[in-house]
Amino acid sequence: MKPIIEARNLTKRFTNINAVEDLSFCIRPGDVYGFLGENGAGKSTTMRMLLGLIHPTSGSVYINDTLFNNNNRQLLTHIGAIIERPDLYLYLSGWDNLRFFANLSGKHIPGKRLTEVLDIVGLTGREKDKVKAYSQGMKQRLGIAIAMVHDPSLLILDEPTNGLDPQGIAEMRQLIISLSKDHGKTILISSHLLYEIEQVATRMLIIHKGKKMAEGTVAELLDPSRTITEIAYAEADRIVPAIQQSAWAGYVQSVTASKLLVKMRPTDIPGLNRWLVEQDIQVYQIESKHSLEDYFLSLTTAPHVQA
Repeated sequence: MKPIIEARNLTKRFTNINAVEDLSFCIRPGDVYGFLGENGAGKSTTMRMLLGLIHPTSGSVYINDTLFNNNNRQLLTHIGAIIERPDLYLYLSGWDNLRFFANLSGKHIPGKRLTEVLDIVGLTGREKDKVKAYSQGMKQRLGIAIAMVHDPSLLILDEPTNGLDPQGIAEMRQLIISLSKDHGKTILISSHLLYEIEQVATRMLIIHKGKKMAEGTVAELLDPSRTITEIAYAEADRIVPAIQQSAWAGYVQSVTASKLLVKMRPTDIPGLNRWLVEQDIQVYQIESKHSLEDYFLSLTTAPHVQA
């Protein structure tokens, strides 16, 4: 199944800062693809490059197997997006906002479609109210209605739960699940709220300082038969070259200045510990990680060394 959208070695530099570095991933039809990273990790920059809002320093974006550039921006008709927060006209009604943006799409979109998308996002009965009277959650849902009014195959949602109360977050979660299961939308959703992504995503990508740290499904990343284990040790300058040449290299998820993150069967952990001791490397602590939050923090809270 060919990807709807694919990033190949995307890099974006701003003066002396690498906001995104050599980032590759693809989103296939039916995915709810979680894009995880702390604030400033490069999520919004990546999404802007996918949409052609900013140009990458290097690398490419493919939409439906076609290289995306300024000469074929019609490829964006396959995508609907909200980057950061939706820009709405507060003194117009929800309906008038939706109609205005529908007209900008370049397609003839009948009133029946406006009614349909307002119903999908749960704004039926409030469509004639001015947007200034909407809650933040209603504004976010109207933004999603605007993004999908032209019936794109892919929705890109940048931090859609930002600023929402617990009820609004729960409503947004259910909407995303419904858009995927009931309306057949493929979704790229960025967030720093790990629990929410874990609830809705079929696949996910974790980035840190613009670099890919891990990619896969929750089941793959947190497979209970292959435990994520963090090993604290001394002498990183010795362990990195040693483990590169060892039989344990394939289990390594990341190596930091003081910690090794591995993914393996619990019964294999004593063998790795013995090997470390045989290499005369002092092991201070061995700790299993069982949640997405544990895994995420293990990947993003220390400077990483190439293993």
